[in-house]
Amino acid sequence: MKAAVFVEPGRIVLDDKPVPDVGPLDALLRVTTTTICGTDVHILKGEYPVRRGLTVGHEPVGVIEKLGSAVTGYREGQRVIAGAITPSGHSNASLSGCHAQDGCGTRHGWKPIGGWKFGNSIDGCQAEYVLVPDAMANLAPVPDVLSDEEVLMCPDILSTGFAGAEKGNIRIGDTVAVFAQGPIGLCATAGARLKGAATIIGVDTLPERLAMARRMGADHAVDFRRTDPVEEILRLTDGRGVDVAIEALGTQATFEACLKVLRPGGTLSSLGVYSGDLRIPLGPFAAGLGDHTIATTLCPGGKERMRRLLAVVASGRVDLKPLVTHRFTLDAIEQAYELFAHQRDGVLKVAITPG
Repeated sequence: MKAAVFVEPGRIVLDDKPVPDVGPLDALLRVTTTTICGTDVHILKGEYPVRRGLTVGHEPVGVIEKLGSAVTGYREGQRVIAGAITPSGHSNASLSGCHAQDGCGTRHGWKPIGGWKFGNSIDGCQAEYVLVPDAMANLAPVPDVLSDEEVLMCPDILSTGFAGAEKGNIRIGDTVAVFAQGPIGLCATAGARLKGAATIIGVDTLPERLAMARRMGADHAVDFRRTDPVEEILRLTDGRGVDVAIEALGTQATFEACLKVLRPGGTLSSLGVYSGDLRIPLGPFAAGLGDHTIATTLCPGGKERMRRLLAVVASGRVDLKPLVTHRFTLDAIEQAYELFAHQRDGVLKVAITPG
């Protein structure tokens, strides 16, 4: 089969690999559509280490090609998705209800990204086929009324963005700020709207992303290159601050800005992936006396999470089709990476099909 393979920092190339063998608890998917994530770009640049020869990608939409001998409740030929995070269903984390994590830990601790396997610890889905482990814990059937592109965001960015709103404990009538309106930030904006926020403030600088933020539910779109976002948010809230600030970029500057706009007792919901140590400034943190909550999130996975996301999409309460701005075949995966990694041509997400 054809597969996008990590060779070395700066090189992900299309190569030939064997179709995976199917174990008793596995399912082999024929991939019909997938996409590229910002994390894949970190892998491409060598900023996140994976083994050479690994097939990358973690957002599969496909058809069951073959089922393991112990898998029940599914049929070959069925359209399904699997989350970017594939919990086993029987680890300590899974049994504790944390379906973003996996593994049972050791006396040396646990891996905070232990549930992320596709394109990290096992071969991923930027390929013609992908092997899904623990299939009965992870596969969710796709309703016939939904196209691949309508559900393509569910495995990762929709689950992550919605989790940012959920971890923020947004209540009906809240005021919410979302810093950065990339794909995950846009999904966090949509999630804040679904959770009942009365006022949503999206922060970015690219005009097309600010416009998309309004489309996803933002009431205000703040261009941080034109105005200080902290001052503008405090102005918009009459100095009260926001109930929840969602950080969706992963930088010290946006993390600090989120703290600065929080009301006393507010929640900072962090979605960003940080590449260095974070510093918590004394003033905005109120020396630890501000009753603030800082929550972090890794994309929740598992079949029940995917079922819920598919139900939201099928209901029409969120429309993610506009996030797919570019389309490529798997044969053109290297060109797709070049476009996406350099954020050219207004790209938000790309759809990759086997062609």
